[in-house]
Amino acid sequence: MATRQETLNDAESRFLISDLCKMLEQYLEPDQVQEVYNAYLFGAEAHEGQHRMSGEPYIYHPIAAARILAELRLDHKSIIAAILHDVIEDTPTAKEQIASEFGSDVAELVDGVSKLTQMEFESHAEAQAENFRKMILAMVRDIRVILVKLADRLHNMRTLGVMRPDKRRRIARETLDIYAPIANRLGINALRVELEELGFAALYPLRYKVLQKAVLKARGHRKDILNKIETAIKRRIRQEKLSARILSREKHLYSLYKKIRDKTLSFEEIYDVYAFRIIVDEVDTCYRALGIVHNLFKPVPGKFKDYIAIPKANGYQSLHTILFGPYGVPIEVQIRTEEMDRVAEAGVAAHWVYKSGEEQIDQMHSGAREWLRELLEMQKHSGNSLEFLESVKIDLFPDAVYVFTPAGEIMKLPHGATVIDFAYAVHTDVGNTCTAARVDRLEVPLRTTLRSGQTVEIVTSDAAHPSPAWLSFVVSAKARSNIRHYQKNLKRGEAIELGRRMLNRALGVFDVSADEISGKRLQALLSDYQLETVNDLLAEIGLGQRPSVLVARALVPSEDGDIAASGDDSAIPPLVIKGTEGMVTRFSKCCRPIPGDPVVGIITGGRGMMIHTQGCKNISEGKFPPENCLDVHWEPGIDEEFPVEVSVVVEDRRGVLAMVATVIGDAGSNIENVGIEERDGLTNNLRFRITVHNREHLARVMREVRKIPAVIRITRAKG
Repeated sequence: MATRQETLNDAESRFLISDLCKMLEQYLEPDQVQEVYNAYLFGAEAHEGQHRMSGEPYIYHPIAAARILAELRLDHKSIIAAILHDVIEDTPTAKEQIASEFGSDVAELVDGVSKLTQMEFESHAEAQAENFRKMILAMVRDIRVILVKLADRLHNMRTLGVMRPDKRRRIARETLDIYAPIANRLGINALRVELEELGFAALYPLRYKVLQKAVLKARGHRKDILNKIETAIKRRIRQEKLSARILSREKHLYSLYKKIRDKTLSFEEIYDVYAFRIIVDEVDTCYRALGIVHNLFKPVPGKFKDYIAIPKANGYQSLHTILFGPYGVPIEVQIRTEEMDRVAEAGVAAHWVYKSGEEQIDQMHSGAREWLRELLEMQKHSGNSLEFLESVKIDLFPDAVYVFTPAGEIMKLPHGATVIDFAYAVHTDVGNTCTAARVDRLEVPLRTTLRSGQTVEIVTSDAAHPSPAWLSFVVSAKARSNIRHYQKNLKRGEAIELGRRMLNRALGVFDVSADEISGKRLQALLSDYQLETVNDLLAEIGLGQRPSVLVARALVPSEDGDIAASGDDSAIPPLVIKGTEGMVTRFSKCCRPIPGDPVVGIITGGRGMMIHTQGCKNISEGKFPPENCLDVHWEPGIDEEFPVEVSVVVEDRRGVLAMVATVIGDAGSNIENVGIEERDGLTNNLRFRITVHNREHLARVMREVRKIPAVIRITRAKG
């Protein structure tokens, strides 16, 4: 039996220019279809004699890319650009030839998608980043550039099977990291979903197959419940005399995988959500339908989102609610208009297609243009193409929080945004001169993570400057690029003065003043750092090239600043964390970090460095001054055991504790402590403190425990 990939390949191979023209005749003018056909003749001649790795003539690929855009009903210039998208890069054809034949708009689109082939790069990563920068700048001028690129990438993903395994994984990773998020950011759901599914299957084939098998197995058990819920909703909608389409939805595999991975939930917990979409004719009817389903099934408190009143960054609009359904199953319901549904699938591509709902489409397109302006600003402030690519990846983070200015203006920020991110979102100058902040009229640390609905006020001072320490907690690309830009452009004198203030502040953490540092110790440190003068050291601190807290720690006399690790069970030998040579390093008991966890180092006077996970609530709540916080990393090849706590919910039956303990031991882990908490008479919560080598080891232990029939759920306890 042919696989889905083989079927897709065959279908694509058989799709001819005649088939494409028939599709285009449904919505384009005859003269426009003729231009497309002329472009095919031009492209076929240019690619004559070229073949893909599959052995088929190369021209099939651009026709297939054009077909993807035709399915989105894009304009004829986009279709022509898709057919010609490789002629500049892969043939002797010049940009001027395309401009002469098909106009400058088409030539610019093709050039925007073409890679830089005439330049030499030191690495593949640098070449990728520079080509990406070129494409983004072309996209700023004409957003259709990225639509052509997405179509090109989608067809490449459909035919990825002929590639070497390493190349398949690289392209799949790139797709999931960059192109699928861009499709999401532009609201093109139809392309986003398929890019994610194909990328997931290529990058993690075993995980994909396991999850696919689990979905197929569970689908049969869900059918009856789905039918009952759908029938109940339809009946109530008819009783209220509303016109609506009701569709049951199934989560895509990659969406399931991300939720399982990010929320550390089991497949059963994720898949046990029954999803429906109600599509109506008008906006007012959306809210009437919402009232109907809330009367039919009780809503879950705090699980309602109004994306109609406040659309997502990509222009997506819908009402989302979660309900308590029959048999206690959760029901996820989306309610939107027909126009919202069409735009949700096509995203910015709708700008060239739909004539109705122009206000909504214009709103979405203006959001895309605003994003492109932000990309242009980022590009100006980025030191190189690799830094720019990283900033764009950060900016593509899909989630968002909504906060208010004191004047009541809504500001949209990425998930995990801090006060500093908000300040830079208001204006670059506000971010650069930020000194303090108030959230809901209460003073908070600058690294405080914001939540939707909060009102944020920024206090500024003309004498203030961005701190390099901010880079350890800001999440928005705008904040990160502006902080780096400021640091890079500091005059040496300013950098020295700033470095002096930062070092003095860092020394204060250890209750030591600069006057107490001996000249001999300072000279020894300069020699270690291979620096000639104290000003060189201060300049590096001021420019953010050398963390002030580590310099201060190196200067503090050991008898004042170090505590011997002997006799203290909580001390961990040094060199487990990079950059902590000479420091006592301790691991926080609130979050118990283990190798593989993203971590933060907290400098404490007289106690060395405390290591927390980045997700620790004590970090997110801003309990430590920013200047004491430092991004740190694990040393590779650590061969030690680390304590971690897990919670195991089990059925209340005899011998289950012994079974769990035996499995943990067989998985190579020691049990340091165990506690039992009775929950409801039917289940117990077992809390274990066990030792593991790293996150992989912990994951292996948890997998083995989950296999025990009496185990309902196992999770890692987090600070």
